[in-house]
Amino acid sequence: MAREAPPHFPPPTDDDNDIVMENASFVRNEPPQDDQGPPKVDSEVEILHEKVKKQIIKEGHGHKPAKLATCFLHYRAWVEHSSHKFEDTWQEQHPIELILGKEKKEMAGLGIGIASMKSGERALLHVGWELGYGEEGSFSFPNVPPMADLLYEVELIGFDDIKEGKARSDMTVEERIEAADRRKVEGNAHFKDEKLQEAMQQYEMAIAYMGDDFMFQLFGKYRDMALAVKNPCHLNMAACLIKLQRYDEAIGQCTIVLSEDENNVKALFRRGKARAALGQTEAAREDFQRARKYAPEDKAILKELRSLAEHDKAVYEKQKEIYKGIFGPRPEPKPKKSNLLVVFWHWLLSLIHRLFNLVRRKTD
Repeated sequence: MAREAPPHFPPPTDDDNDIVMENASFVRNEPPQDDQGPPKVDSEVEILHEKVKKQIIKEGHGHKPAKLATCFLHYRAWVEHSSHKFEDTWQEQHPIELILGKEKKEMAGLGIGIASMKSGERALLHVGWELGYGEEGSFSFPNVPPMADLLYEVELIGFDDIKEGKARSDMTVEERIEAADRRKVEGNAHFKDEKLQEAMQQYEMAIAYMGDDFMFQLFGKYRDMALAVKNPCHLNMAACLIKLQRYDEAIGQCTIVLSEDENNVKALFRRGKARAALGQTEAAREDFQRARKYAPEDKAILKELRSLAEHDKAVYEKQKEIYKGIFGPRPEPKPKKSNLLVVFWHWLLSLIHRLFNLVRRKTD
């Protein structure tokens, strides 16, 4: 069994594994949405093969992967004529590994499309049935009928030419950790250059080398070695996502780290930042207070707690003004009449009544 690692409570500052969060301009670049089915793309159609066409949604960078490169990608897939979606790796939150030239038969068209893409590129692929699930359709996906043309919205996260043709499952533990660490270092360099998308691609590739199935098999020093690379990648992803204002995703990345290390100060701090940005002030305060417990002198944590206190005060004052406007000022109490005046009026009315009765009797 894995030995219990000693508690580690680093403050939320920079080190060899992590990146510093600066106040930088936010960039909005959301992951693709599929609420309306396949995306509508009006870019030029590129003919890659008689049965494969491509339209670029977002440009990539760098060079294209060579044959036998290990590619990491996300995609959504639809049956073209019906727009039935049958697979979504974004939803499953696990990128797919594909070795160019060694892909499965039903992914031949997808492989041709990937070979034409650069890292970070997102595209819509039109794949004929001959390079998809063929004449028989799919047994795994019953809504893919025989001879079904396919649509793929695909993003090439990145690729690794270093271990040509070698799948993750064929690597030793040391090779996988080494490959992940190399991606993490490249991601940190991109982050420092404020290339957030490129940085996230490297972190996501690093994490892909250490999936749940891999981590489940590790014990002792190997698990500690893997977590020493994997957890900083999640934290660095969270830092990028906060800058991109994708707060829910940032919370998810921090929560993954906290599931392994419940007292990780950086994970608590960054999750608190994301929760505060979403207006989840009580949850954010709880994260910051837990982080302060292990880093009581950290100025960044104290600053966030003061900011929440000021926010609470401002909300209270605003609510007080709103209620004042709804109900208006309290009316001034009317002065009470003197008891003597009341007695006098009763006496006068009684006298008038008696005089009236006296006059009426004399008249009768």
